[in-house]
Amino acid sequence: MEKRMLQKEVANFIGVTEDCVTLWENNRSKPMVKYYPKIIEFLGYFPFEIDISCLAGKIKYYRYIKGFSQEDLAKNLGVNESTVFHYEKGSHKPKGRLLQILTLLLSEVDRHIKNNVRI
Repeated sequence: MEKRMLQKEVANFIGVTEDCVTLWENNRSKPMVKYYPKIIEFLGYFPFEIDISCLAGKIKYYRYIKGFSQEDLAKNLGVNESTVFHYEKGSHKPKGRLLQILTLLLSEVDRHIKNNVRI
């Protein structure tokens, strides 16, 4: 409402139907993770409560700004989807080469937070 945009305009910006936006607004459905980057861009802030002080939270934050499901991130990392689930839960921690890869990827989280997001 602040942006004085119609649902149709919001839907076009995000890349969904107007019905999707209506369902989201009425809490009758939730957006798929793949739409999170455009939703974050539209809102101008990160609307999810995630503890980014720990590795688990940073992994989830990274997925959200990239629009990745756990399965998508798992494929990119070459691990099983349940591995990503356990990383985000904090019950497993990445080691070795995987930790190095994640550390590089997660540096984007810090940049994202620093540059354009109020939490």
